[in-house]
Amino acid sequence: MSHAPVVVSERHLTTAEVEELDRRRRRGHLLLIIGLQMLVVTALVSILWVGQDLAQSPGWSHPIFYWACITGTVSIVCLLRGMSLRRGFHEFTSY
Repeated sequence: MSHAPVVVSERHLTTAEVEELDRRRRRGHLLLIIGLQMLVVTALVSILWVGQDLAQSPGWSHPIFYWACITGTVSIVCLLRGMSLRRGFHEFTSY
């Protein structure tokens, strides 16, 4: 099976530019992993404890709800930034 053609902007890169591109894509992969792990934590916390926290905590004191909101926000930010850093990388979409 042939590989997808190289993007025009990446055909004539120097060695330093290729290393920078690989570093950017590795950083994007790391952010995708962090984002997915935070998404799992958010889902577990939301399913198990947020409803109880909202029902039983008095007033504005809802620490588990706030924690779920923060982890969800971090997850979304990491996923979006990771996808933007890995743009142009067709390892999983070229099959």
